[in-house]
Amino acid sequence: MEKYELVIIGGSAAGIQAAMCAQKHHGLKDILVIRMEEKAMVPCGIPYIYGTLGAVEKNIMPDKLLGEAKLKIGEAVSIDRKGKTVKLKDGSEVGYNKLVIATGSNPMQPPIPGIDKKGVWFAWKNTDYLEELAKAIDGVGDIVVIGGGFIGLEFADECRKRGHRITVVELLEHCLQLVCSTDLCLRAEEALKETGINIITGNGVKAINGTDKATSVTLQSGEQIPCDMVIIGIGVVPNVKLAKDAGLDIGPTGGIKVDEFQRTTDPNIFAVGDCAEKYSFFNGLPVPVRLASVATREAKIAAANLYQPQWRNIGTIGVFATVMGDSAMAMAGLTDTKAKELGYDVVVGEAQAASKHPGTMPEAHPMRVSLAFDRRSGKILGGCACCTHAVGEIANIIAAAIVNGMTMEQIAMFPMGTHPWLTASPLAYQFTDAASNALHKVKGVTQVA
Repeated sequence: MEKYELVIIGGSAAGIQAAMCAQKHHGLKDILVIRMEEKAMVPCGIPYIYGTLGAVEKNIMPDKLLGEAKLKIGEAVSIDRKGKTVKLKDGSEVGYNKLVIATGSNPMQPPIPGIDKKGVWFAWKNTDYLEELAKAIDGVGDIVVIGGGFIGLEFADECRKRGHRITVVELLEHCLQLVCSTDLCLRAEEALKETGINIITGNGVKAINGTDKATSVTLQSGEQIPCDMVIIGIGVVPNVKLAKDAGLDIGPTGGIKVDEFQRTTDPNIFAVGDCAEKYSFFNGLPVPVRLASVATREAKIAAANLYQPQWRNIGTIGVFATVMGDSAMAMAGLTDTKAKELGYDVVVGEAQAASKHPGTMPEAHPMRVSLAFDRRSGKILGGCACCTHAVGEIANIIAAAIVNGMTMEQIAMFPMGTHPWLTASPLAYQFTDAASNALHKVKGVTQVA
């Protein structure tokens, strides 16, 4: 039996990051990564295979990222914590000193009658499965996408680019409602409608119809939507069977219970990525936020803490970004609605200006930034931005401000740099002006000069 200093189960974003950082932090070369798939998919890029990228092979993470770590293709089926071994499906075993579980998540499969029919597809992170979907989607006319979250909407938008007729069905009042402010949800819906996508909200799918293959869906309202294919993108569930069978504790949202150093209830075993429980930055309570950016951050923390606590996970903020049609939108932290639910006295500041200056510069577009603050402490709680492609980095700046507890005054005086091609004018810089407007609201002034 081979034995390694570090064994990592799972070779997607979190597993790769853990291997990379273990080498950087500790100079480890005795690392084995166990991965079920021959090739690792870029998880966030899966919807783009069917539009922008056009092929599964264009959405692969290169194995060279693993550095000197060894890669074994196989399925881990059990963990012997006492013997410190991992058993694989082929009957072989490997020993470990330290173990990182990065088994990710699986698509959520709702109990909808007919979900097992042919023509019903999910966003499995498996190259063979996604290749089959690529073949199946060719020649298809009408597609129903169940789920108005990021995965569902991105699938809808990308399939629309291929000329398919798309209907999105979302159970909640708005698409993206769980993570975005209402105005951002409305903007996303409007952007998709402008491209010809049919959006149905406040209505779930009661059944998927057809003798053998999906031919239509029946909504809870009774309406029937004809289709040639159904794509389900309503979220994911943590893949924790391996950990659960090994006797590791599972948290309230279904992830492997971990402490602030990413340690499980076994001090020699760490859990990172979608399979691990997440805890809110704002109140420390479990939150069902599962993103590749969160996964890689956790992997860095776990790798640093293999032998002694060094890096602490301060909690999950949630930083999201997407593109719908020609509109990009991003947000970080709490929406004003969620902040109020948590007991904050919220004040919101907004600012809009051209993304370049002067506004007559080529490809200058209006960009709006909205920031939410706690009135009592003045600290930023969250924010969002739209509608240019620069908003992804604006959300990252908002996240940095949240982590560092920046106040309205500090953000209003933020030392930004500007350039006509790259940013808004220093006279109308959205991030600082939104904070200024919130500050003046608190002080009883309605407008900033």
